[in-house]
Order: sequence, then C-alpha cells, then structure tokens
Amino acid sequence: MTELETLGKWLSESRRGVFFGGAGVSTESGVPDFRSVDGLYNQSYDYPPETIISHSFFVRDPEEFYRFYKEKMLWLDAKPNTAHKRLAEWEAAGKLEAVVTQNIDGLHQAAGSRRVYELHGSVHRNYCTKCRKAFDAAYVRNSEGSPRCDACGGLVKPDVVLYEEPLDGETVERAVEAIAAADLLIVGGTSLAVYPAAGLINYYRGDRLALINKTPTPYDSRADLILTGKIGALLGQIEL
Repeated sequence: MTELETLGKWLSESRRGVFFGGAGVSTESGVPDFRSVDGLYNQSYDYPPETIISHSFFVRDPEEFYRFYKEKMLWLDAKPNTAHKRLAEWEAAGKLEAVVTQNIDGLHQAAGSRRVYELHGSVHRNYCTKCRKAFDAAYVRNSEGSPRCDACGGLVKPDVVLYEEPLDGETVERAVEAIAAADLLIVGGTSLAVYPAAGLINYYRGDRLALINKTPTPYDSRADLILTGKIGALLGQIEL
C-alpha cells in the first residue's frame, strides 16, 4: 500500500481527524511565504521582515509596517486551492473535526471549512486601537499609508499576531483540545519551526500522525507516515 493509499484509508476510518497547516498550504494559491528568499527585501526594505512585523515596529513606524504588510501579506484576490477544498470536503463528510492553521489569509473558510482555529489571526479582521471599531481587509488595502479609523481617527491594526505578541489563549485552548482528542492528525505545508504554534502537535496522543511537506521537518522521526511534495497535488489524489 502506498503512502497516499494509507492516508486515504486512515481518513476513511477517521471520525475526529484534525489538520494542522502552515504557509505551504496557501502557496499553491499564489500566497507567498514572506520568509522565503526572493531578493526583494534587501532592495525594498531597510529592515528584515521579522523586525517589520513586530509589535514594537508597528507602534514605532506604522507607515513602513503597512507598506510591507500590504505588499507582502495582504493577498485578497487569492482563491482556495485543492488542499483547502479537500479539507472542507472531508469536514463535511464527518472525517475532519477541525483545521488548525498558522495562516492568516482566510482561505480555509473561503473553501467551506467551518471549524478553523487561526493561531496567528486573520487579515480579514481589523480594529481601531482607540475605539475598537471593526474594519474589513478591503478598508485596510484601500487606505493611503496606515489606515485610520473613520470614527475617531485612531490607528487601525490587523487582528494578526505580530512578533512580540502572544497567541490568543482561547484559540490555542480550542486547538489543543481538538488535537488531543484526534484519532488522526495530518500536518501539512509547515516546516514546524515556528513556535509556540509548532509545539501544539505534541498534544496529539494517537498513532496516526501524517506529515506532508516538500522538505524534512524536525518531527519526521515521530511521524507514522511521511509524504513529500506539494500538499494540494497530494490531497487531490485522495478520494474517499
């Protein structure tokens, strides 16, 4: 039995499966991983990405923060790919209990997934730092420079977890509960190098841990199944 066939069998037998995913899930939708080396950072920005999307930098220089954010992290025209769609289908079929994602693009919900735990927040939720008025992503994208609240003039901040900021406690708690109760954990499109998010898979207690990635991860030795390649291409071959 091939790795794909094994994963298909596990899925067919699953009742409480959980998918844990990272940036690689959305790259096939044209959303780049901002950490990837593309040569543009040194040409266009005076600071590394990790500095620009930190809480202290956002407070200190919101104009430069938003220049990077709009160019590199706000991909509102992206569409769900095969991976997003397959996961939504499996949830509807009663095989997947939840999706836990490190992504902020909202593509899992756009594909139809209903129970999605967004560890790092979402570009689709934004709020005024003074009066807390909510704004959608289009408001941020269409603003000149750093977006300001149309009610009080306060600076609008995306509901995205920046460096130096903690993860949302309730979201983490629900994700941990889902992973701990899972009878199948599929981890895909992530190098499992970003903490504390990557550490959540340590709560999985089962013996059906499948890792799908284009390159090795620190957790490969603990996996019960490893598939190498593009996650959309691989999941698209699995028929329940």
